[in-house]
Amino acid sequence: MHSVFSVIQGDHLSELNLHKSCTTYKKGQLIFSENGLPMGLFCVNSGKIKLSTTGPDGKEQILRLVKGGDILGYRALLSSDRYHCSAVALEDCSVCIVDKQYFLKLALEQKELCVAIFKKISEDLKHAEQHIVSLSQKNVRERMAEAILFFKATYGFDADGQTLAIQLSREEIADFVGTSTESAIRLLSEFNGDKIIELVGKKIKIVNIAKLEKTANLLY
Repeated sequence: MHSVFSVIQGDHLSELNLHKSCTTYKKGQLIFSENGLPMGLFCVNSGKIKLSTTGPDGKEQILRLVKGGDILGYRALLSSDRYHCSAVALEDCSVCIVDKQYFLKLALEQKELCVAIFKKISEDLKHAEQHIVSLSQKNVRERMAEAILFFKATYGFDADGQTLAIQLSREEIADFVGTSTESAIRLLSEFNGDKIIELVGKKIKIVNIAKLEKTANLLY
C-alpha cells in the first residue's frame, strides 16, 4: 500500500501522528457529504470507498473508487471549497484524518510531500478525464467492459486470480457506468452468456480478459 505520506520520515512523521485521528466506518456509512466543509485530509488505511455525486434527476453518479493508501478530500482542502461529492464506505474501512492547518503547513514545508500530492492530483485528473471520454464517446456495452477492467486495475483479484476483489451492487455498477440498473443487469448477463465473465452471486469472475479488452474498445 503506497501513500503520499510515505515520503515523510523522522521527526516529521512523529509530528504527523500527533495531528491525526483514526476511526473506522462500517459498510454504507457516510464519511463526508457533498457540499460539506473540509476539516482535514482523509487518508484511507484499509477498505474500499466510493466518491459520488447526485445529478439534477436525483440519480447517483460514481466519480471515483478508492482503496487503502489513497487520500480523500484534498481538492476542497487545497481550494478552500466545499466537497463536490460524497464519500461512502463500500466495506468496513479504517480512515485517518489529518488536521487541515497542519497538513497545509506540512505540504508547504516538505518538498517531497508537495511533489507526491501533485502527482496524486495529476493521476486522479487523468482518470477523471478518461472516464468523461468514455461516458461521452462509448456505447454502454463498451463502458461496461471498461468498468470491469477498471475494477480489476483498482482492486485486483481474489486468491483465485480471476474473481474481482470488490463486490458492488448492480445499482452501483450502473452508477459507475452511467446507465440504468436494468441495463447493467442485462449487460452483465450478456457478458456471462458470452463467456467473458462468470457471475457468482454479486461477485464477478473474468474468464476471458482478451475478449473483455476487445469489447471495451480501449482508447488509451
